[in-house]
Amino acid sequence: MWAYSLVVIHLLGDKMSKKTGNVVVGLDIGTTKICALVGEVGPSGVDIVGIGSYPSKGLRKGVVINIDSTVESIQNAIDEAELMAGCEINTVYAGIAGGHIKGFNSHGVVAVKNQEVTNYDVERVIDAAKAVAIPMDREVLHVLPQEFIIDDQDGIREPVGMSGVRLEAKVHMVTGAVTSAQNIVKCCNRCGLNVSDIVIEPLASSEAVLTSDEKDLGVAMIDIGGGTTDLLVFTEGSISHSAVLAIGGNHLTNDIAVGIRTPTIEAEKIKHEYGCAASHLILKDEMIEVPSVGGRRPRQISRKLLSEIIEPRVEEIFTLIRSELEKANLLHKLASGIVVTGGSSILEGIPEVAEHVFDLPVRRGLPRGFGGLADTVSSPIYATAVGLVLYGSQRSFHKTNFRVRERNVYSKVRDRMREWFGEFF
Repeated sequence: MWAYSLVVIHLLGDKMSKKTGNVVVGLDIGTTKICALVGEVGPSGVDIVGIGSYPSKGLRKGVVINIDSTVESIQNAIDEAELMAGCEINTVYAGIAGGHIKGFNSHGVVAVKNQEVTNYDVERVIDAAKAVAIPMDREVLHVLPQEFIIDDQDGIREPVGMSGVRLEAKVHMVTGAVTSAQNIVKCCNRCGLNVSDIVIEPLASSEAVLTSDEKDLGVAMIDIGGGTTDLLVFTEGSISHSAVLAIGGNHLTNDIAVGIRTPTIEAEKIKHEYGCAASHLILKDEMIEVPSVGGRRPRQISRKLLSEIIEPRVEEIFTLIRSELEKANLLHKLASGIVVTGGSSILEGIPEVAEHVFDLPVRRGLPRGFGGLADTVSSPIYATAVGLVLYGSQRSFHKTNFRVRERNVYSKVRDRMREWFGEFF
């Protein structure tokens, strides 16, 4: 989904004296809406204790085009979540997605010191794997280990403590545009929020909707958002491929508005209330009322006609995803099939069309692995926000401040000189 998301973490304060754990807040900044979920992390897991939602303004296809409007929307969603949960939010994990996100696989090799793998050896081999040239306008967002190899023994996930003389690592690296990260960090800072880290949204969504068995057997998660569709493929328990398509639910809305000649706002309502991606599921005599443009009288159209407008676009999305999987030679490795999630996956008939295109079992991904307001947020709409809460809860004790890579050497030297002068004067 062309969207940015945030996970906010705040240690307990006076206002949270009745709580028993850390507070983690997931803020999903999408093209159509901004949703904040407040989670309390305790000994038994994560409980969702607050929800805040506000229409998204200032973004187009997930790209920030108006800083002031984006800041206003973020602030309103945060305020509502703070009021419901009774907490303050000041530090965030920022989730990011969009067409600028690129993923690729890399490989590193090092010699093991003292013939026993230590944490330092793992760090060295990861550094060796990510020592690849990337353009100056891109930032490394994630280095995700796939497997380790010790003296030709592959399939190792935890190499520390094992004996060997040669350690190899296969990783999946994800990069994004520096400017996109800068814009979202700027919006957060203007809301009084610090950014601890940046997370790609499909990775967060996978935390909420995929099971460990699916990841081990092989599964493709398709997150259909408002502006983009994200693809994340797991094989043998680790990420093997990621991709982003610049097409999403807003394209369906636009097709409906043009096809039945109705305002875009009404087209969005009609899509949610009457939309269906599989025309064979609709009865021929089922009719719906459609508002006209320019104050003309409403009209009656067949719901099957509406479905026939939606179906080709949904088939196009899944066909492009299938081509991506075939190009990466991964389609035959998806023993668990396909999981579709995101706001647009709620549309009736989505799993049926996906099964037809992929010829694989398909299910709709619902968030899981949390308590509290589970009934309220158990919807694909909240998959990314819940996933960010779960992701943040696992890293709540490793708070660091994310900094976008410096633009040039001069700025690095300038900052270092300021530190020197600050020490002596």
